[in-house]
Amino acid sequence: MKFLKKILVLCGMVFATSAMAAEPLTEPNPADVAFSHAFIGIEGGEIYPFGDLVDAVENAKYGGFGFRYTYWEDFDGFVHFNYTYFKVRADGIPFPGVHQFIGRLGLDWKWKSIRPLALGAGFTCNWTRADTDDEGFSGRGGMLTDNETEFGYFFRGNVPFIRSENYQVGLNVLWENLWTLPERSNMLSVGVYVERRLW
Repeated sequence: MKFLKKILVLCGMVFATSAMAAEPLTEPNPADVAFSHAFIGIEGGEIYPFGDLVDAVENAKYGGFGFRYTYWEDFDGFVHFNYTYFKVRADGIPFPGVHQFIGRLGLDWKWKSIRPLALGAGFTCNWTRADTDDEGFSGRGGMLTDNETEFGYFFRGNVPFIRSENYQVGLNVLWENLWTLPERSNMLSVGVYVERRLW
């Protein structure tokens, strides 16, 4: 009986050791996945302000460019920059509009159950400046005359609808929340992008 126990223990150890040795072979090597594919692209669309921003500025067109890369098996990382010019809607503001530059850093999750839709999230940095040379204005919107930088987060859905070996055309829908005071600022962006594969 002791001999049988020793055999069972030995078999269990061999099985456990072989399973542990085989496990890394089934897992992808991060070095083989990260940056295995990369894309550069341009995007254009429209931004729709929400909340208090609806009364302050009009909807605006935007344009930008970005870089997307393979981060992990079902995840892509991306960096994106765009520019928008918002026309002022509110009364009593002595400048016609606001320049806005946005930088975003995030991840897209390509969930197999809902492909080709990818769900993404990340952080945003928003730099704005009023379209005026009068830096002494202190009324409503006066903070924008000497530059204003805000940070926030966003969620997005990314749907490619035309794909080839080297090109991809798709739709981005993005909800953004900026940590402005006294109220948070929310914006919805809808745009079409064209990407070119680098490798």
